[in-house]
Amino acid sequence: MTSRPLQDSPSPITTVVFDYGEVLSVPPPESRSRLVALSGVPAEQFWDAYWHERRAYDAGLDSREYWDRVGARLNISWDPAVRQELWATDMGGWLVPEPEAAALAARLTASPLRVALLSNAPHDLAAPLRFSPLLCGFDALFFSCEIGLCKPDSRVYEHVLRELGADPHETLFIDDREANIRAAAALGIRVHHYTGAAGLAALLQQLSLG
Repeated sequence: MTSRPLQDSPSPITTVVFDYGEVLSVPPPESRSRLVALSGVPAEQFWDAYWHERRAYDAGLDSREYWDRVGARLNISWDPAVRQELWATDMGGWLVPEPEAAALAARLTASPLRVALLSNAPHDLAAPLRFSPLLCGFDALFFSCEIGLCKPDSRVYEHVLRELGADPHETLFIDDREANIRAAAALGIRVHHYTGAAGLAALLQQLSLG
């Protein structure tokens, strides 16, 4: 799935909802390499543990418990300083924007459209993002840690639509994960499976947005 056929719907887009990670932000390779080096285990093992525990973290688990769980899955007990650096490297990496996607988002926030963010993110990331220059023009920011649920749970999208007072047929949701966009599409939301800024730019041009 790339984009739900938009020409079949006569409703204009009034609301655009962006995902954050791997869309507006792509952690640089050096931060990912640093995480693996700090972990002291092979990359495949680290990322398996990292993502296995991430959903709980994104739903509100605190950072110490998250990294303790990742370490336990790897049979490692990191020193406090190492755990702190793992956390700092992880959070810092996600704060780095993807320039072309960031530029597209900035164009939309300068338009009459309502623009929102819906991200699976822990409290540690949600807090600084609320003060982010990139997101300060957004009309609303929604984070899984504050909702207590993660995408692709349908209740997350229902919550966002309700809070925004948005019609799903007039809402465009942009995300890099197919499971997330399928869940949104099932509710009648118009979707775009993000695989790069060029594809998103072409869609926005097609829709005469921004």
